[in-house]
Amino acid sequence: MDVFPSAERFLTRYERRRDVDILLLDVEMGAMDGVALAKAVRKAGGTMQIVFVTGYSDYIAEGYDVESLNYLMKPVDAAKLFDVLDKAVARMRRDSRCLDLQCAEGLMRIPLADIRYLDVRRNYVTVHADRDYTVKRPLGEFEAELGDGFCQVGRAMIVNLRRIRCVGRSSVQLTDGTTPPLPRGAYEPLNRAIIDQT
Repeated sequence: MDVFPSAERFLTRYERRRDVDILLLDVEMGAMDGVALAKAVRKAGGTMQIVFVTGYSDYIAEGYDVESLNYLMKPVDAAKLFDVLDKAVARMRRDSRCLDLQCAEGLMRIPLADIRYLDVRRNYVTVHADRDYTVKRPLGEFEAELGDGFCQVGRAMIVNLRRIRCVGRSSVQLTDGTTPPLPRGAYEPLNRAIIDQT
């Protein structure tokens, strides 16, 4: 485990070596706070698990923007810390899995963590990830392959729960700013799925 005295010092090291799996961040730091550091890491493409440690609950909403795993309130309870670290390891294992798609250009391997959502039009499913991949397959076939962390919404969409920023009555806002529409009756089940995964 490496300890850094400031956000700036961590970023300097991160530019050279990106071998970080879990990042424990205090929210209140020096010139750059923990939320700003997390945003900089995500902007640079960092996919590590982020856990905030703080004495303030005011910042919890901002954690959704950087897909943080959890918030630990000070003073940190050891049992809670180990529980969160176990969850981080389980999520890392899940995120290392890929979805294999047979596309026109050949077999494409898409990391599950990169998938925002899938939607269906006619007989074609589009997987929205680093780019859009469209294949002729029933949407139902994907649910078992994707597993935990994804939720089927109505008959026409599966969404990555970790990519959700907020859920409205008629649409869901994802962390990249896209807002796919929600079918009628999807609001409550989707909120329940988000709560169940935490």
